[in-house]
Amino acid sequence: MPDGGESVTLRVHARMGDIPSAAWDACAGAGDPFVSHAFLSALEESGSATPQTGWQPQHLTVAGGDGELLGVAPLYLKSHSYGEYIFDWGWAEAYERAGGRYYPKLQVCVPFTPVAGRRFLIRPGADREAVFAALLTGMTTLAKRIGVSSLHVTFPTGDEWRRLGEAGFLQRVGHQYVWRNREYESFDDFLATLTARKRKAIRKERRTVAESGLVVRRLRGAEIEPTHWDAFDCCYRATAAHKWGHPYLTRAFFHAIGESMAERIVLVLAEDRGRPVAGALNLIGDDAIYGRNWGCVGDYPFLHFECCYYQAIEFAIANGLSRVEAGAQGEHKIQRGYLPVETYSAHWIADPGLEDAVGRFLARETAMVGHEMEALSELGPYRNSETEET
Repeated sequence: MPDGGESVTLRVHARMGDIPSAAWDACAGAGDPFVSHAFLSALEESGSATPQTGWQPQHLTVAGGDGELLGVAPLYLKSHSYGEYIFDWGWAEAYERAGGRYYPKLQVCVPFTPVAGRRFLIRPGADREAVFAALLTGMTTLAKRIGVSSLHVTFPTGDEWRRLGEAGFLQRVGHQYVWRNREYESFDDFLATLTARKRKAIRKERRTVAESGLVVRRLRGAEIEPTHWDAFDCCYRATAAHKWGHPYLTRAFFHAIGESMAERIVLVLAEDRGRPVAGALNLIGDDAIYGRNWGCVGDYPFLHFECCYYQAIEFAIANGLSRVEAGAQGEHKIQRGYLPVETYSAHWIADPGLEDAVGRFLARETAMVGHEMEALSELGPYRNSETEET
């Protein structure tokens, strides 16, 4: 490992398949399923994140003198801003109106996945400072060499975000929604912490689904069969077409993760007289369950809340997980126990004029996000004192 005098080798890879999975995962660790070799490979091999869809892999690796990988970073050359959940469309439009060329840009991220986690993946035992610096130098050097407008690191950890700020990156703050497990022993224990009105509303929603005749099941591991993935894909495509017009993920992607990482998946399926009509895809980390994708082929009152939120809470309680991460957007999550938490992104911009304009925008936006999170937190469903009506 680099100790100040040892040289390292930095390489750019055009596909995950060119990087040995064991070496990548030794850097990524086992706690975050989204940065695993299996998940990122599935995105590429399934046709979901490829040059044809505007995601050209440029993954970075840092190796020591003996060839052992010491650090890696998932990096993409992008021709658009779809599938990122950190919105820079306004920056692109303003820059191009002024005569600039915003795309392509470089993005350090997990495609289509607004989940915070490490983006600088460093092997345990390696010199973290040296490897972090090597990866950062590698990605900024690549950005300058190929002449992109910008380099973006989205949904990094707070520590990575702070270090990128120290390195001169612009810093951005957002928020999403997380449910915390307060050592509940049952779903009713969780409900007992809510105000009477919110507790009654959730019970009504769950009762409506239960009395509708729908059967809701949680499947995991070997329980998930190819036919289940086909059914979920149909639901996902129906909802994608209804809401935003284009599904990012392919059917082959769902089958691929079903084969390579089934034990890290919880697939919630709802059936109407034996026919699957809705589903929610969740992945499991060391101490969290992450709600990712939802789909439904019909109109069933409260079924979205049951499949996406309440089933995940029940799973977290039953398995001793500390939190459920429900992703970006949707203030309706607050009333169901999911409260706002900060998320981060960091941005290197080549053009000083654009950098100055974006920096001024982010200063105003950060203040607004802080006020918004305060206001949203006050809407939470939890009882503020033991004397409140129960």
